[in-house]
Amino acid sequence: MLELKKSLGQNLLVDKNVLSKISDLDSINGKIIFEVGPGTGNLTEIILKKNPKKILLIEKDKRFCEILSKKFGLKKNQSIFNEDVLKFDFNSNPDGEIIFGNLPYNISTQILAKFITLNKWPPFFKKIIFMFQKEVADRIMAKPNTKNYGRIAVLSNFRLDVVDNFKISKKCFFPIPNVDSKVIIFKPKLKIDYKIKSIKNLEKVTQILFSGKRKMINKAFSKLFKDYRKTAEFLNIDLKKRPSELLCEDYYKMTEHYEKSIRL
Repeated sequence: MLELKKSLGQNLLVDKNVLSKISDLDSINGKIIFEVGPGTGNLTEIILKKNPKKILLIEKDKRFCEILSKKFGLKKNQSIFNEDVLKFDFNSNPDGEIIFGNLPYNISTQILAKFITLNKWPPFFKKIIFMFQKEVADRIMAKPNTKNYGRIAVLSNFRLDVVDNFKISKKCFFPIPNVDSKVIIFKPKLKIDYKIKSIKNLEKVTQILFSGKRKMINKAFSKLFKDYRKTAEFLNIDLKKRPSELLCEDYYKMTEHYEKSIRL
């Protein structure tokens, strides 16, 4: 029996009812599908029965790639990339209307961030259906003034809308992990109200602000702006607040102003 690697966060979803529920979250017939981390192909098998136009599988573990090749025979409309998804160049591979993924727990937010920070926006995909550890999912969907609210919620909300989510019991996996999971369905925002030229600057602003999550933002804010008190007044930002008390929109307008101050 194949030994699963804890270092790669390999927990395979084996519950057929849940697999069917995930595959039913959008119409697959005639569409181009990306699947991140297909493992042994439990979800892939169901997707293929629904006649996609093309399916592209990204799997880091060479052993799984061999299993997938034998299992599905690599037909013309199927491609397997034995690559690390974090290094995969989606900017030059603009395929895939729907992206599925049972994400490794240890790098799930990094994978999500990769799609949020694509160069071209609106992006090539129409929907993302990702499975996360429940605690991570709760952080992604967190609202201001809650304990889970942080950088990933601000970044996600800038370019993505959460359209649905549901919990999956840890008993639906093999081996059984220590925690439950959640599936989140995202759609890209086609109209963004804030004119941020580089999302890397939003990442920088949130990183500096949330580095002192329990502290008032005045010191962190002064690292971003020279005349920080006047800037805070202009942006209507209360420097006595903590990072978790600011709205997502506060971070977006901060980033807009930051880009102007560095003359991008």
